[in-house]
Amino acid sequence: MSEQTNSKQTFDVYEVFSQRTHTSSFAHQFSLLAPNHEVAMTMARENFLRRDAVVNIWVVKRDDIYVCPPEERQYLERLDNKAYRETKGYGDLQSKWRAHRERYEQNQTNNQ
Repeated sequence: MSEQTNSKQTFDVYEVFSQRTHTSSFAHQFSLLAPNHEVAMTMARENFLRRDAVVNIWVVKRDDIYVCPPEERQYLERLDNKAYRETKGYGDLQSKWRAHRERYEQNQTNNQ
């Protein structure tokens, strides 16, 4: 490659994600510099697949990944309270029932 051609070539940052099994989720592995998608995929295969067995691999240009800016993160909050759908809400169920029973019993004794 001539010196003039080499100076004009730009490299982009690519992020490599892999999936170990068909049912597992993708996990970020590493970043690499490459001039295009084909070279990035080849480099990812050469550097990663010789170490770990995977069923799928993604190579994505970092500029193509949209990151939610801090000023928009407020829109990620839940609009309604649906904590009852989360399993952590059931962890202290016994203490909640105990508190309700004590309040009920106290109201019963106050009403008599």
